[in-house]
Amino acid sequence: MSSQPAVESSNSTTDKVAASTPRKSSRGLLLRLLGVVVVVAAIGWGFWYFLDGRWYASTDDAYVGGNVVQITPQIAGTVISIGADDGDLVKKGDVLVKLDQANADVALAEAKANLANTVRKVRGLYSNVSGARALVAARKVAVARARADYRRRVALAKSGAISAEELAHAADTLATAESALTTGQQQLETGKVLVDDTVVASHPDVQAAAARLRAAYLNDIRTTLLAPVSGYVAMRSVQLGQSVTPGSALMAVVPLQQVWVDANFKETQLTHMRIGQPVQIDSDVYGSAVTYKGEIASLGVGTGSAFSLLPAQNATGNWIKIVQRIPVRVVFTDPAQLQKHPLRIGMSLNVEVNLHDQSGPMLAQKPPSKPVLSTDVYRQQLAKADQLIEQTIHANMAGGKSR
Repeated sequence: MSSQPAVESSNSTTDKVAASTPRKSSRGLLLRLLGVVVVVAAIGWGFWYFLDGRWYASTDDAYVGGNVVQITPQIAGTVISIGADDGDLVKKGDVLVKLDQANADVALAEAKANLANTVRKVRGLYSNVSGARALVAARKVAVARARADYRRRVALAKSGAISAEELAHAADTLATAESALTTGQQQLETGKVLVDDTVVASHPDVQAAAARLRAAYLNDIRTTLLAPVSGYVAMRSVQLGQSVTPGSALMAVVPLQQVWVDANFKETQLTHMRIGQPVQIDSDVYGSAVTYKGEIASLGVGTGSAFSLLPAQNATGNWIKIVQRIPVRVVFTDPAQLQKHPLRIGMSLNVEVNLHDQSGPMLAQKPPSKPVLSTDVYRQQLAKADQLIEQTIHANMAGGKSR
């Protein structure tokens, strides 16, 4: 009776060992399969990185950059009107700020009157030349007559028909006529020097008065500050009644359709980077749902630390090597994307550069063929000033002619 429990205990131990054997074998199989999967994945990732993955460079140290066009007065004045506020859309030529122009109007009227007076004086110079020329002609006739009289009297004096005194009077008359002719010729030459090779409009005195009128007109029209470009107003600091001086920043206009990306890549990422390579751009504000298309416009000519306000002095003290970053300028190639999903200056971006095509240069090979930004707003102001000068000269000419 005592041997039966021992047999039963042995049988149960055998059953447990038999049950655990398949479980251990299945676990080992799973581990082996997992190892195979890891090895295959590693090999696949290696092939992908070698064939494609290593030809991309990305960074999240990228921000939206753009032109911030400062609106600054060119003359001193008092603000009487503000035409736009932060966030407002303005078009090129729109009025942003107006200054009190009372003093400028007075100066403009004075300069216009001065030009009119100068034109009339110069006209007098031309008239003096004409009069001097006629006077010289008359005195030449007088000299010829006096010379003829003197010659006749010389012949008569030889025959004793006239006295020596009368002959002396004839000689004096001839000398006086010749002296008057010389004086008239000198006056004619003096008058001609003042007007030679000119017309009224090109006379130096008229040109000087016209320049003063042009300056007064520009000062008058510059009391109205216009938007040099189309964009959105930012950083408005000007207030009504404020007395402003030339060069003080009143507000800024930012053309958001002309923004770019300043991406700061590590120097080790620039080995295969070239101008013109395609770029994919994601913004934090829109996420991965919106991907912008761009291309590299330029690679920076120095590190960020080299152009900082306080550049690093690596030749002094203890030195720790830090991988530097180079700013890379990326431009957007699809303006419609910016129109649909606008960006703001300073926004954070994620940039990925496709490095497959390395045919482009690392640095620009030729200078720009046209200005980066330009405006004709101020040129139009000068054209209007020239038009006012022409009208003033024309109105003060005899018969309305400038010649």
